[in-house]
Amino acid sequence: MQLSGRVARQCGPGILCMCMAVATCAGAAPAPERVILRGAALILTIDPSLGEGPLGLIRGGDIVIEGERIASVGGKADLPGETVDARGMIVMPGFVDVHNHLWQTLIRGCGLDANVHGWLDACMWPVVGLLDEADTYALVRLATVDLIDSGITTTTDWSVAPHQAMLEGNIRALENSGLRFVFAYFDWDCTVENCARAGVMRETIIAFKRAHIDPNPLAQLQTASHPLPRFAPSMRNMVRLARELGVTFNTHYMENHRDPHGAVNGLHPSMTEVLEEAGAFDGPLLVNHAVHLSDAEIENLARRGARVAHNPLSNMRLASGVMRLPAMRAAGIPIGLGLDGGANDASDFFNLMRAAVGLQRATHLDPQVYPTIADVLRMATLGGAEVLGIAESTGSLAPGKQADLIVIDPHQPNFAPDWDWVNQLVVNGQPRNVRDVFVAGRRLKRDGRVLADQPALVRAAEAAVRNVKARLAGAPE
Repeated sequence: MQLSGRVARQCGPGILCMCMAVATCAGAAPAPERVILRGAALILTIDPSLGEGPLGLIRGGDIVIEGERIASVGGKADLPGETVDARGMIVMPGFVDVHNHLWQTLIRGCGLDANVHGWLDACMWPVVGLLDEADTYALVRLATVDLIDSGITTTTDWSVAPHQAMLEGNIRALENSGLRFVFAYFDWDCTVENCARAGVMRETIIAFKRAHIDPNPLAQLQTASHPLPRFAPSMRNMVRLARELGVTFNTHYMENHRDPHGAVNGLHPSMTEVLEEAGAFDGPLLVNHAVHLSDAEIENLARRGARVAHNPLSNMRLASGVMRLPAMRAAGIPIGLGLDGGANDASDFFNLMRAAVGLQRATHLDPQVYPTIADVLRMATLGGAEVLGIAESTGSLAPGKQADLIVIDPHQPNFAPDWDWVNQLVVNGQPRNVRDVFVAGRRLKRDGRVLADQPALVRAAEAAVRNVKARLAGAPE
């Protein structure tokens, strides 16, 4: 695979799809030498050592960014540099999305009368093989703009790319977005019916890592598979490769109530048994959904050091159920929040936080059950970074960390007036309150607008939908 980003070409109507590995095509100029956010009314550092309470609140002050990193938080900075007027604003770390499938912007609104298995059959499996490189680029790039608009600075894209062209379009869109990202590479074709490609896939993924991940300080690789018996060979190969490369293995786990806890009719192993046989629990492991877990399964995840992606909006949409979040937290399992692609439909992280809080309150009839407002704000930022293994770089606002942060305008009709801004971030916040977004010191959203040609991106995504529908119908495009 060739290193993308060296030669410009068109990936869709009016969309330049290739640039250098650290993307600036999205409208994110290189990080200035120094940026000073002046006069913030409230700073959520998410670092108790820096401010008040568990969220490390600082009430009033400046934030200095030197290049890609935070130099200082709080106080008054009497320094020259590019100035951002943050008076009256809230500044906090950007949101960390620990599970997503970005190409699924294609199927927004699909399968609203189905559970996850019906949704997969009706919405995903029929179309995923029909996407070419340009269409994939357009759909993923549109998704990244939606993420940035919501204040997300890190996303995890769990790849479902059955052919090379789709993979190329996917990774180039991520590179060009300016987002920090984790790419979870799924070995699609390795099944019990046919897994002759194991050695080839290993070399392909290693080449992919060298070309697209290693040169990009915003990128991280994980390997991925699914714990169904038919994917057992893929599980073994991807776990083995994760250990070889020193990366996390990423999998779905117990999302639907029909996912088996034990052998089915004495014939098929459970998801836990497939993971165990592959050695997935014996190294860094991230599991997504984890809705229908027994006490023993929760204890096993905790004992083996697994981390969990909680997807409350997707779980609601697909009638998957409510995660046993308080029990998992009590067991000491690190948990972050994920949007989960087309089964979520929108990229509103404020709504995701509300759902995470509200589902547990409705289930337990307890307004103080985990997560509280402070808990969910941490889960959406530093907690997500911990789940992805990047907490030393991002997730909180501390000197030396990457400058991944957002500026929130609380003076909008949906948010004002100021009664308790911390609570209001969760119960009132909307993407329109996100005024500015910075990733590694580069501004991706300025004064309420994502720095990208949004009309062109929408046109390209609409064209991609028409193309896929035509291929699905067998009609000429």
